[in-house]
Amino acid sequence: MTHPTSSTDFDPQLAPLLPPLKGYVPLQMSLEQLEHFRRLSHVTWETLMGDAQVSCVDYSIPGYQGAEIVVSVIARQGHSVPGPAVYHIHGGGMVMGTRFAGAKPLVEWALRHDAVCVTVEYRLAPEHPAPTLVEDCYAGLAWMAAHADMLRFDPNQLVIFGGSGGGGLAAGTTLLARDRQGPRLLGQLLQCPMLDDRNETESAHRYDGVGVWDRTSNLTAWRAVLGDRCGGPEVSPYSAPARASDLSGLPPTFIDVGGAETFRDEAVAYARGILAAGGECELHVWGGAFHGFYDIAPQSDLARACIAARDAWIARMFARGAMSPCSP
Repeated sequence: MTHPTSSTDFDPQLAPLLPPLKGYVPLQMSLEQLEHFRRLSHVTWETLMGDAQVSCVDYSIPGYQGAEIVVSVIARQGHSVPGPAVYHIHGGGMVMGTRFAGAKPLVEWALRHDAVCVTVEYRLAPEHPAPTLVEDCYAGLAWMAAHADMLRFDPNQLVIFGGSGGGGLAAGTTLLARDRQGPRLLGQLLQCPMLDDRNETESAHRYDGVGVWDRTSNLTAWRAVLGDRCGGPEVSPYSAPARASDLSGLPPTFIDVGGAETFRDEAVAYARGILAAGGECELHVWGGAFHGFYDIAPQSDLARACIAARDAWIARMFARGAMSPCSP
């Protein structure tokens, strides 16, 4: 079966951006090209912060099996009154990126909502295959929740946020928090999440060799994470949340995804699963959008609409959390 694509798959404001991106985005990526794309995806705090009036403090904490990992706490300068908080897991297909990749919203939410934001430097595959990645992320969340008083945030207003590979890890971390009776989450915000190692959906096949992150790159990344288990029957839902048979008991969820990207169908299926289990989920499929369009083309009409929907949802969650009775 063939799954042809054409330029008409993409929004007219976005389609012209794809040819110049060739070589700069991980399209048809092999493991041999990983170091190249790791260099391109390296983001520092200085690049992210600019002249924003926020602080950034690093902490070394124990990750999976006691290994040391780093988390950064971002807050408005002079922050003192406990309020909302965000735990962030960066994207990069679980094989690249730093804790500051995709973290621009953290700076904006710290300024707009006086939110305390924590972003985790989880260890990457293939050097650290599953379950290290999601367990590092869970360790960071548990540390954050345990230090709510020190960090000065309200534990009733804690939202988890991740995009792409970080979206999949955020979903897996949320499942772990539910099943281990761990930190209570007010909501989970999953942007174009990487959820399914099987790569057999219609959109996974259609967007191979086109866009920003395609089926080939996705297979490379999942094989780095799961090794020989990739696509087989013995994959944990914490590492690949599309494998979860029980999506009940999850916090209110926001999922969005491009209508013209590999992750489209798995994101839609995950949202449907949450709704079928009686949960609350807001789903946006942005027609004509490729993966990561909101970061690559933030001034496009689609990106503006996407960012506005995301920010409106998190503002509603924070307002809901502020009305909840404080934990004893």
